[in-house]
Amino acid sequence: MMTPVLLVLAGPAGSGKTTLCERMVAEVPGFERIVTTTTRAPRPGEVDGVHYHFLSSDVFDAKVAAGEFLEWAWVHKTGNRYGTLASSVLDPLAAGRSLIINVDVQGVDSFRQAAKANPLLSQRMGSVFINVPIPELRVRLTGRGETEAEIAHRMETAERELLEIGKFDFVVDSSHREDDFEELLAIWRQVQARAEQV
Repeated sequence: MMTPVLLVLAGPAGSGKTTLCERMVAEVPGFERIVTTTTRAPRPGEVDGVHYHFLSSDVFDAKVAAGEFLEWAWVHKTGNRYGTLASSVLDPLAAGRSLIINVDVQGVDSFRQAAKANPLLSQRMGSVFINVPIPELRVRLTGRGETEAEIAHRMETAERELLEIGKFDFVVDSSHREDDFEELLAIWRQVQARAEQV
């Protein structure tokens, strides 16, 4: 049986990280998406425990206070909180399932801090930054039909995110979807080989 690993992806909006996560789950046997947690209400068709773990604000607060989250953040635009419970990562890894997630750079930092205290995480985790040159990023965001204000905000965020690139285990310099996916597959094999040596 292959050693299960955790791939944590980050990168600017428009970098294709969500698509990469979806392809890993769809095309690589044994991979699954981490089910994250939110305080927002389920949308029509969303299932608790499949799309998200839907929690009330009070329950979310209690779990934060108990140290049950690996990372969490306010999404100020919506007023909701999102996070990743330790059990949503450690239980599947221990059961032999590989995991992938995309979070913002602060979320990746929280995963790194958690890995310092958790041998399973430190052995099995690889952080990946999906890098897109700023001019190319603008082209991609424009192609998604976003407003100029939205694009300007996302570009500002991307500039800040790029300052964190040196902290990542791996960097994919995004070019074409197929090339990016092949590169991610190669990174997965490297993380797996490293985990098997421990």
